[in-house]
Amino acid sequence: MDIEEMAVPDAYRLLPRLIRDERGCFYESYKYTELADATGHVFCPLQVNYSVSARDTLRGLHGVRHPPAQAKLVTCVRGVLWDVVVDVRPGSPAFGTYDVTRLDAREGTAVYVAEGLAHGFLALTDDASICYLCSTEFVPGTQFGIDPFDPGLGVPWASVLSGPPLLSRKDAEAPSVREAADRGLLADYQECRALYARLRSQAGRQDDTRSAAGFLPRRA
Repeated sequence: MDIEEMAVPDAYRLLPRLIRDERGCFYESYKYTELADATGHVFCPLQVNYSVSARDTLRGLHGVRHPPAQAKLVTCVRGVLWDVVVDVRPGSPAFGTYDVTRLDAREGTAVYVAEGLAHGFLALTDDASICYLCSTEFVPGTQFGIDPFDPGLGVPWASVLSGPPLLSRKDAEAPSVREAADRGLLADYQECRALYARLRSQAGRQDDTRSAAGFLPRRA
């Protein structure tokens, strides 16, 4: 697969290389060592979630407070989604920056969202389904939401809506990114960088053990 960094630091697109024949296609959607080598982020899923959405459903912007924080790998498995990642880490040089990816189930593109970032999407087709691989399990009360229509972010949802957006009441009443920061809901940039480094260090020790046991290939 090809992995490219997005406009939001610590978010990446994973672009699979589809192998096609008369039966259909096959592709790798995620590989632990490939993501780690390309990005410096380690990602070990502990929970898998799915959601199914009608056209014009807007879910987000969502994240998980630190601790426990949560990284996600999101993929469209049916239909088409307009996927958005936003840097909401106070102190980040890219604070408030967003990037958009069109996720089409026929293409298999995935988006990696590191801990501390916010994520949301708009369904462009009926019965659209997204798969979330999550680095931590669900912990009640640790989720945070950001108003997807926060004018301070300026995400152009209207450019792809075909009608009024379908939002949950919770999402419609979510605070702006500045209000969320003032309430202490967001992990700051340096806190997130320290978390990424700590996870890399822990994973490196585990990888050495797995390589010695023959479970992972030895790296040069």
